Amino acid sequence: MRIRWGLAPRTLAALALVLVAAVGLAAFHFWSVRPQGVRAPETVEAGAAAVAEDPLRATGADPVPRPVAGTPPSPPPEPAGEIVVDVSGKVHRPGVQRLPAGSRVADALRAAGGVRAGTDVTGLNRARVLMDGEQVAVGLPQAPAAPGATGGAAGTPGTAGPAALLSLSVATKEQLETLPGVGPVLAQHIIDHRTENGGFRSVDELRQVNGIGDRRFADLLPLVQP
Repeated sequence: MRIRWGLAPRTLAALALVLVAAVGLAAFHFWSVRPQGVRAPETVEAGAAAVAEDPLRATGADPVPRPVAGTPPSPPPEPAGEIVVDVSGKVHRPGVQRLPAGSRVADALRAAGGVRAGTDVTGLNRARVLMDGEQVAVGLPQAPAAPGATGGAAGTPGTAGPAALLSLSVATKEQLETLPGVGPVLAQHIIDHRTENGGFRSVDELRQVNGIGDRRFADLLPLVQP
């Protein structure tokens, strides 16, 4: 072999190294140019899609306020409530009435059964908004109504006081019915009491009349005299 080819062992080794290097380069070249699979695009998240559709959200200028996580929803508005008024005088059902807040005098009159026929309501503002705890007096005297009794004796005529007080001793049944909370039955009880006792010598005697309690007496006290 040496004689025929004339190659030394070192030359054979060098040729072998060159051959191995050439094979390696060829293998690297074919590996680098091989076909590769293409990855599909990732799915766009819902939040990114919403930002793409509405640019305002990307800047934080969301026109619709969003509830904060962990914050309880606002409670519904409370009802407006109600008021309590006292309707007295010439109405069909005088007494305490419960009405929705914001009601007017006309609403209170309807709740009390309406105004009696022939009652003058010229000075009554039926469009006025009511306040809780107030009294609506219908048909009460606005001027001196009946002669008073200065000495307290029954049937003794006198002059009306500066507050136009109604005399319990001489007032008619119709005049008594103009007082707050006094209807036809209670007015007759007052007349029967003064007939049996010879009139009223003091306003405190109203407590002895059937149907007049402490509250009604307190309402009548500033409006009457013996």
